[in-house]
Amino acid sequence: MTDAVPDAAAVVPSHQVRAVFTEETITVYQAYATRIAAPALKAGTFVDPFKRTRMTWIKPSFLWMMYRCGWGTKPDQERVLALDITRAGFEWALSRACLSHYDRTRFATEAEWRTALKSSPVRVQWDPERDLGLNPLPHRAIQIGLSGEAVEHYVDDWITAVRDVTPLAHEVRAAVVAGDRAAAEALLPAERPYPLPADLVERVGKS
Repeated sequence: MTDAVPDAAAVVPSHQVRAVFTEETITVYQAYATRIAAPALKAGTFVDPFKRTRMTWIKPSFLWMMYRCGWGTKPDQERVLALDITRAGFEWALSRACLSHYDRTRFATEAEWRTALKSSPVRVQWDPERDLGLNPLPHRAIQIGLSGEAVEHYVDDWITAVRDVTPLAHEVRAAVVAGDRAAAEALLPAERPYPLPADLVERVGKS
């Protein structure tokens, strides 16, 4: 008997942006304390005490956000927000991004990479995607760090809606704890490969 050959269509590329998106928006996730999340939900964007001077990381992967915030249980990450932002803004960010680690295939020297990193308002890193048990998977999820003018655009121009998905996080976790994987999977946001333009694929990582 020969080993079964995996379905090529089911194999996820090692570096691929996956998200919930429409023709105009893409959903990203962040987790904050109530003192930041509640005003944002009311205003429809981030307002005081959110600090624009700090780098803020957005994540298109729901399960990676769950890993990062512990299903909304870690201190100062008790409220999980889903933010719909414009695809134009998302792609603007990636077009100005620099990888957070040195990649010799993109930079001739580490010094050249450090110079690019300092001048870029956006950082990108790829971390192992997570399964329902929050265990690492072979493929990676993108994390995007916004600073400077990128944060200004994010807050003022890109965000079109802010939703509290903390109850969803707790519901998925409860299904996982109960051992009902099918129920947990049915609750997950329907993320699919995002059609990045070729120049952005080249800039942030292989698709």
